[in-house]
Amino acid sequence: MTVLVLRLAGACLTGAMAAIHLRLWADGYRELAAIGPLFLLNGILGGLLALTLLAAPARLLRPVAGLTAAFVAGTLGALFLSLTVGLFGFTESWRAEFVTAAVVVEAAAVAVLTALAVAARHRPR
Repeated sequence: MTVLVLRLAGACLTGAMAAIHLRLWADGYRELAAIGPLFLLNGILGGLLALTLLAAPARLLRPVAGLTAAFVAGTLGALFLSLTVGLFGFTESWRAEFVTAAVVVEAAAVAVLTALAVAARHRPR
């Protein structure tokens, strides 16, 4: 039951991260030279990973959860870089729309997906 709850929560959080990136891309980030295509790519890959978390068989759940956790952690790291020293010539502000939401969603996703990767064990029948 724990694995199921973690799987659903991880998929929802990863999907939320993807939705935030797609929304920001549509709202104008697409105009930013390097950042725009990366936001679109993040939204697409995040959505695909969320679906993969839901569809993965038990024997593949651990690596899928680990890969998704690493992807989301990288996204969170990129956000912190853009908030501090800048990323690809772009510096983000804490006051920008969805920044706080993105930090909360991505940090929660990393925690849930890491717990899922640890908890998921393939039990042969």
